[in-house]
Amino acid sequence: MTYDVEKIRQEFPILSRQVNGRPLVYLDNGASAQKPRAVIDAVMQSYTQEYANVHRGLHYLSNLSTERYRSVRGIIARFLNAPDENEIIFTSGATEGLNLVSYGWAAPRLQAGDEIVLSVLEHHANIVPWHFLRERQGVVLKWVEPEADGSLPPEKMLAAVTPRTRLIAVTHMSNVTGTVVDVAAIARGTDVPVLVDGSQASVHMPVDVAALGVDFYAITGHKLYGPSGSGAIWISAERQQEMRPFLGGGDMIRTVTRDAVEYAAPPLRFEAGTPGITNQIGLGAALEFMMDLGMDRIAAHERSLRDYARDRLRSLNWLQVQGDAPDKGAIFSMTMDGAHAHDISTILDKRGIAVRAGTHCAMPLLEFFGASATARASFALYNTHAEVDALIDGLTFCRELFA
Repeated sequence: MTYDVEKIRQEFPILSRQVNGRPLVYLDNGASAQKPRAVIDAVMQSYTQEYANVHRGLHYLSNLSTERYRSVRGIIARFLNAPDENEIIFTSGATEGLNLVSYGWAAPRLQAGDEIVLSVLEHHANIVPWHFLRERQGVVLKWVEPEADGSLPPEKMLAAVTPRTRLIAVTHMSNVTGTVVDVAAIARGTDVPVLVDGSQASVHMPVDVAALGVDFYAITGHKLYGPSGSGAIWISAERQQEMRPFLGGGDMIRTVTRDAVEYAAPPLRFEAGTPGITNQIGLGAALEFMMDLGMDRIAAHERSLRDYARDRLRSLNWLQVQGDAPDKGAIFSMTMDGAHAHDISTILDKRGIAVRAGTHCAMPLLEFFGASATARASFALYNTHAEVDALIDGLTFCRELFA
């Protein structure tokens, strides 16, 4: 079966619009992806035909909403090949999932002088929760730098492990460079628990948490063509048993009295309060949309985009691509002599091309590259080779303005 990108694009209504009088070329997918009709329809259906609060309601709409909501846990488990759907914990996104591990698993277990190994590739969401432990408990953060091309050999991460290391926190794919990290090799090389930020990798490649051998794997819905405020974290059953609840309230309890509280079994133990019901239903629709397309086919299409964009960008000898590792996703962060990243982004926007400019919530990595900001073009399952050409034409126009 061929991958018909033009047919796929028809499933995304926003891609047919114009920006500044030009066809939209949306290359800001690393920040947030656009939504297919399947997701939009699922959200509309939930709000217009099925909405009620979940759990414990005895009326028709509550039962229907609960059924739709609960089914998403199984969809996510299938998407990640999780051994048990009860190892899937609903969150508002990867940031909440990473903080859940920090507060619920790490904080009660780590003491002053204990170490967390993390890479310079990390998004702030996989840095700040560990700084909390450094500030509050005296935990030591051990940083591992990538190679000059942005790649991160597993042996570099493993070399930083000592008898005091209690956790390795690492991205599966950099949101700045697209670098793919061999997290399975890291997990195989140590008995230290491994937490993975899968915010980018889960969008662009098949993920099998059972095969990776890691302990925690966080995903976020808005990058996975789903609604904002949706997401999940896979936590192995063994690690869940070691965790204390992060938030207290409804659904995470079994009984409450004046003198005591008995918590629900995982995963509900870690899901306090009224959840993002419709957001999660939309995420389920997004993941089914992706699985129907085929994650292998999506990955192959994006590799083709990556290779074509890489070749064309390398031909621009006045443009620098930061961290162009051999094994990477279709994400390119660029700098241009004489032009600030914000200027590049603004000029491209006038031509209908959406890219992101700034530090991309990865200040340590930008500092490593010696860049104050980059312009980032990040591709998705609906992007085309013609859009790569539009980006190159836009960058060339920008260069002419600043020459």
